[in-house]
Amino acid sequence: MSEQGEPEQEPGKNTRKGPYLDARVGSAAGPGAGGSTFTVLVAAAANLGVALAKAVAGVLSGSSAMLAEAGHSAADTVTEGLLFVALKRSRKPADDDHPLGYGPERYIWALLASVATFVGGGVFALYDGIHALTHGEKPGNPLISYIVLAVAFVLEGLSLRTGLRQATGRAEHFRVPILRYLQHTPDTAVKAVVMEDSAALIGLALAALGLLGGQLTGSGVYDGIASILIGVLLIFVAWVLGRANTELLVGRALPKPMRDAVRRELLSVDAVQEVLELTTMVQGPGEILIAAKIDFRDVSTSSQIEWACEEAETRLRTLIPAVKRVYLDPTPPRTPTPPAA
Repeated sequence: MSEQGEPEQEPGKNTRKGPYLDARVGSAAGPGAGGSTFTVLVAAAANLGVALAKAVAGVLSGSSAMLAEAGHSAADTVTEGLLFVALKRSRKPADDDHPLGYGPERYIWALLASVATFVGGGVFALYDGIHALTHGEKPGNPLISYIVLAVAFVLEGLSLRTGLRQATGRAEHFRVPILRYLQHTPDTAVKAVVMEDSAALIGLALAALGLLGGQLTGSGVYDGIASILIGVLLIFVAWVLGRANTELLVGRALPKPMRDAVRRELLSVDAVQEVLELTTMVQGPGEILIAAKIDFRDVSTSSQIEWACEEAETRLRTLIPAVKRVYLDPTPPRTPTPPAA
């Protein structure tokens, strides 16, 4: 087994047996499959309650770091709402107007969610921190802020545990480390929850340090610095999530080893002479499209070509269970033999 989770080929072998699993493609089976909606709802509920508590604590204590954290949690709540919409709309069945289904729509909403994190969380935190530094605000009583931070840490930790539990199950299914799974998975909803909840815990620690610095020195500088660091952290998270969703929205092909396996499987069909062109696309977690231009043997009849296409599709679905759509186009060779005079 390779470190990418891909079954290794024996030297000299042109075909392989058994299903081909890859974390960069995903699948609709295995531990944690289909659990993204629950993970998102848990995160949304935790973030909503935490955002309200942080906002109250920030106003009462005058802490810019707490207000930045309130903006952070509010942005995360909006993000989870957009991710929930993404999951629901992407599961709509294909219809006449959308023959390839709605799978890629999840990445549009998820991209908007990353924008919400950038603007609602990162930019607001940066502004609030710079404002605190330039205006020299003195911190108020931090007691209520400490209490809210402690409660928020517990809630965010529970939400993160839910996301990690799903991600761990999926990583074990694909036999890859969890960090590699989160880096490559097309299920950007669970990736967003894990990254945002992790950032939330780091942000809470930064806010607590800012409050402690202000309490010990009587200066609001530490609070402002904490707010700026929280903003930088959120902008980084938004950039990572935005980049991942953009790549999938534009269209990600199967990894090269899987494309090679698909080509070998097509060539193993008796009537197939050559695979002239192969196009693959990951449309969503466990949702793959394969299209190919095939040069069939000249001696093949139309009936043999039809059955060869059926055999090829069956072979591909067995090879890669995530394959949902297969389109094969009988095509003459690039340099056809001229007809006899």
